[in-house]
Amino acid sequence: MNKTVIAAAMLLAATPAMAQEHDLGAGAMQRPGDYSFQGGEAVYSHVCQSCHMADAKGAMGAGAGFPALAKNPKLAEAGYPVSVILHGQKAMLPLGNLLSDQQIADVVNYVRGHFGNAYRGAVTAADVKAAR
Repeated sequence: MNKTVIAAAMLLAATPAMAQEHDLGAGAMQRPGDYSFQGGEAVYSHVCQSCHMADAKGAMGAGAGFPALAKNPKLAEAGYPVSVILHGQKAMLPLGNLLSDQQIADVVNYVRGHFGNAYRGAVTAADVKAAR
């Protein structure tokens, strides 16, 4: 019984530290983290895929809808996804403080050229910087 009390006390003592380490509360997406992914496919798979799905067909749930990026005519205008990534929109949180200009350009170009999309005109890091 004494071991149980000690184990419970240790768990309770560690809980605040664990909560701080993995705090996903208000502002969590604005705190620095390891977003060092390079290339559009890597950025998509590590950042975007969790909501838009591996096939980019989007998802519904938890009170939010994540639109399909596959065959999405809104991506024809390259500035649209750049603006959404930088500033957010509806359920999409702004990622401008987490990703570099090059990462945003890379992921926009990746999505605009994959998943049934074949839009011309590459986005550059300079384009993203100008949109900030």
